[in-house]
Amino acid sequence: MARYLRRDDYTVGWVCALSVELAAAQEMLDEEHDTPPSTAYDTNIYTCGRVGEHNVVIACPPEGQTGTNSAAAVAVQIKIAFPSTRFGLMVGIGGGVPSEEADIRLGDVVVSKPHKVHGGVVQYDSGKATPSGFERTGLLNTPPIVLLNAVANLRAKHMRGRGCRGVETAHMQEELKD
Repeated sequence: MARYLRRDDYTVGWVCALSVELAAAQEMLDEEHDTPPSTAYDTNIYTCGRVGEHNVVIACPPEGQTGTNSAAAVAVQIKIAFPSTRFGLMVGIGGGVPSEEADIRLGDVVVSKPHKVHGGVVQYDSGKATPSGFERTGLLNTPPIVLLNAVANLRAKHMRGRGCRGVETAHMQEELKD
């Protein structure tokens, strides 16, 4: 039988844009928990569980409702329903990430970090078309220091060939082929 935890026990909110991303997120849980009863005005359907030592709550916008507004609405509802969430993560397939410079493939993990021209989070639809191409016009805040420290640690592990979850990724790729 799954564990039942209080809403205040969850410290990480995880937003998926698509149902296929939700399925992958659910498979990444080390343990799935019973979901606390819904509040009166909350339209999200949650999956609660644990990844490592972190209790996470996962949600996805309704089928067919995509975009930044839908994802933001899900994130706001997570924060209201689970008030102890310290971090909100948007985790997905990253359709806009592959480029000529970056050989990104399904199953790769891409984590943003601050750069000279942005704080680490790039809003893909904040800009304008110019004769020379797309020009970004807005900036979002830099992720919290504790998450940037985690990224540095993860990068170091990757450089040393450790800390990969390749087996789980390969398994999910096989499961999601259909």
